[in-house]
Amino acid sequence: MTIRPRRSMLFMPASNARAVEKARTLPIDGVILDLEDSIAPDGKDAARDAAVAAVKAGGFGHREVFMRVNGIDTPWHVDDITAAAHAGPDGIVVPKVSTPQQIEALGRRLFDMHADQRTRLWVMIETPLAIFNVAAMASQARDSESRLAGFILGTNDLAKETRVRIVPGRWPMMSWMMRCVAAARGYGIDVIDSVYNDFADAEGFAAECAQGRDMGFDGKTLIHPNQIAACNAAFSPDAAELAEARRIIAAFELPENAGKGVITLDGKMVERLHAEMARRTVAMATATAALSGA
Repeated sequence: MTIRPRRSMLFMPASNARAVEKARTLPIDGVILDLEDSIAPDGKDAARDAAVAAVKAGGFGHREVFMRVNGIDTPWHVDDITAAAHAGPDGIVVPKVSTPQQIEALGRRLFDMHADQRTRLWVMIETPLAIFNVAAMASQARDSESRLAGFILGTNDLAKETRVRIVPGRWPMMSWMMRCVAAARGYGIDVIDSVYNDFADAEGFAAECAQGRDMGFDGKTLIHPNQIAACNAAFSPDAAELAEARRIIAAFELPENAGKGVITLDGKMVERLHAEMARRTVAMATATAALSGA
């Protein structure tokens, strides 16, 4: 089982050369060079050029490199998507995508521009319409030409568009978030949790990371380097989880359990599906250990 960890995905303003250079050394799984929210209208062109230059220069090591373009309905989108397609990042992040037809059109545009096949499409779930359409949007991953690799939640925009409050525990959005996780899992794509706004609140951030992990998210988007360590820890198996996973795998590999679907381990019923879950835990631990040593 091969896993690509996407625990920590750090947004960086593409126009901030020092920040982008620092991203090449940070223990993150991915960097998102931002052309949207963090860039003022009069700085869009310069930021686009800087993002393209950073992608082409490389030097990010094991870290995936994404470009977040401006939204489909903005005057910068066409130039952004064209530049990103030609630069060839690992992923292009498109904000405020709300329908499967938009995903299909984005994939077709990348195909028409002969974008490198390794450049995948990531869409942000940030509108009420996207929540209603999320399963149909995820289903676009069945078409290889869509290039759809994952969802990224944008709870700040969801709060703006729906008028729900952003509160500790995020209970007003829980059902929406789980719809996104279920849709992503149903069609085999990744799903990344949203940013945590108060980067000085370490305790609140750690709690939200744990919540996202327990809900099934693959990782979290970040806005500050001081969030990286806690995020990586939350979305990586700890020593106890890893030990338990290995015990389950070893139990099912015993000759006397070879044909069994259910066994008893330490007085608990353990099914073969738990062995599959355990193998994923071990694979994740192996993958994250390889990254930490890179």
